[in-house]
Amino acid sequence: MYRITLIPGDGIGPEITAATKKVLAATGVEIEWEEKLAGETALKECGELLPEDTLASIRKNKVALKGPLTTPVGTGFRSVNVALRKEFDLFANLRPARTFEGVKSRYENVDLVVVRENTEDLYAGIEHMVGEDAAESIKIITRRGAERIVRFAFEYAVREGRRKVTVVHKANIMKCTDGLFLAVARQVAQEYPQIEFEDRIVDNMCMQLVQKPELYDVLVMPNLYGDIISDLCAGLVGGLGMAPGANIGTDIAIFEPVHGSAPKYAGQNKVNPSAMILSAVMMLKYLGEREAAEKVEKALAEVIREGRVVTYDLGGTASTLEMAEAIVHKMRD
Repeated sequence: MYRITLIPGDGIGPEITAATKKVLAATGVEIEWEEKLAGETALKECGELLPEDTLASIRKNKVALKGPLTTPVGTGFRSVNVALRKEFDLFANLRPARTFEGVKSRYENVDLVVVRENTEDLYAGIEHMVGEDAAESIKIITRRGAERIVRFAFEYAVREGRRKVTVVHKANIMKCTDGLFLAVARQVAQEYPQIEFEDRIVDNMCMQLVQKPELYDVLVMPNLYGDIISDLCAGLVGGLGMAPGANIGTDIAIFEPVHGSAPKYAGQNKVNPSAMILSAVMMLKYLGEREAAEKVEKALAEVIREGRVVTYDLGGTASTLEMAEAIVHKMRD
């Protein structure tokens, strides 16, 4: 029995969360959900975006599944998601991108994973004005931060049977910061001779991904590049509706879809639950429930390929819950 913190989220969050719970229940994996609030819903009901009760639940259970959150303007938070990453030192952002037959895309046979450092770089948000006419932002890369994210990428590659790790950087220009990241990556790579290693300059990497994404496997990079390239990769495989994600630390992990809360669709039971379900697949793998994870992923792929019971963005007319029920049906076949 797993006890897992569940944060339904805002906007469409509760709908895709309900769909995902239905699919997970059909796996036979015993999960006791501890439902908690965060984001705009929490602000309305509890008076704060991140209630201590929610943080305590994640701290205790070590694993959370989370729907998309809204961070209202003027609340003092840059992002609730960023606050969660900082609170639990979730240094690794994991974002797979793979093509599914039946999802409109210009590409075939894409199956890669972006491993993004989650706590340093320009996204540390250390910036200030210099007088009235200039602004300065400080880019921080530490040896510790670089080593643990690169090692995470190689360990992931070994565990998942991946063949290659590509480190993405701009060390030709930023010789100290990205130079350190690249140097550390090269050192760590020597410990994994069974995994092919290469590096790419970030602008060239973007071109390569558009031209021949099938050549790439696991990509590891600093925070800012990871934010940009992970969305680029989502675009290669059909958009954010198919983009799952995970934020992982030393002993705590939070799994969530990459897309936003889409408040204009809230309550309509029409949005694609795939990204949330695929995030739950990542969670099952993290828990060691690989067979259940593969069962869900296979059923989802079959439902999308057939195209009969899918949501509007996939060319169908099914509701969020109807698509989830079709996935459950496939799992039982």
